Amino acid sequence: MNSPSPPAFKLPERARDLEAKLTRAGYLPDDATTLALHLALELGRPLLLEGPAGVGKTELARAAAEALGRSLVRLQCYEGLDEAKALYEWDYAKQMLYTQLLRDAVAQKTEGAPTLVEAAERLADADDAFFSERFLVERPLLQALRSPTPVVLLVDEVDRADPEFEALLLELLAEGQITVPELGTLRATHPPLVILTTNATREMTDALRRRCLHAFLDYPTPSRELAIVEKRVPGISAALAAQLVAFAQKLRTLELRKAPSIAETIDWARAILTLGASALDKDLRDATLGVLLKHREDREKAASLP
Repeated sequence: MNSPSPPAFKLPERARDLEAKLTRAGYLPDDATTLALHLALELGRPLLLEGPAGVGKTELARAAAEALGRSLVRLQCYEGLDEAKALYEWDYAKQMLYTQLLRDAVAQKTEGAPTLVEAAERLADADDAFFSERFLVERPLLQALRSPTPVVLLVDEVDRADPEFEALLLELLAEGQITVPELGTLRATHPPLVILTTNATREMTDALRRRCLHAFLDYPTPSRELAIVEKRVPGISAALAAQLVAFAQKLRTLELRKAPSIAETIDWARAILTLGASALDKDLRDATLGVLLKHREDREKAASLP
């Protein structure tokens, strides 16, 4: 005799409320994604979203910001990204301008100094003036940390940055703070909801993973993709949407250079409607494959399908 299956986990009421807000923001999450985002909010932890390109990771951050009534601060990662573009830098042009404006005061302070060493000693106190809030330029990470209102911080495609960049994130992710040597430790006014995305082009370090909750976003089920298309493409018939989704789902079973994303299915649906079609036949399908597939060899494989 088989033992009864355990009851399915039910999302708590607050998570269902979050799901409803995401839906109103145009995002249709599954239960696992809703739960991961809910726990990230409740526990005050960063959320690492992993999955193939085009499954809605960035869109979830946008929808979360809208659902929560927060601004979205986005850091797009790329190879060579450093702290001057991600954390902060000093406004050297402004510092030089102030140096010129204050040159008379500097001359008076150093007047009569017998050596350069003595002159430098007399100006030592000026370091604090030139490395102060007045000259600090906030980049996205520091901007999110010091925002006067809570924000959603999106660190997008973190796998595109160099592995060393992850070390810059650890203090922010673990402690909700950033250390600026000249100013000391700057703590979050309102800890942001931090969402990181990765397309898994390289493995994330254990140190980063350990500090985050994790959710894997995969291509949606046919029923969920159908619901997404119908929501994002007003006016499309259920029959046409079903045809488009069925073909996109079939393509993802092939060995393609790049499988069609949800966003590309939506674009394809809009393109078909723009052409005034109410149904999909093979000629129309093959003529519009460039909307769905972005490599010639992938289109050739798709066109060979019945």
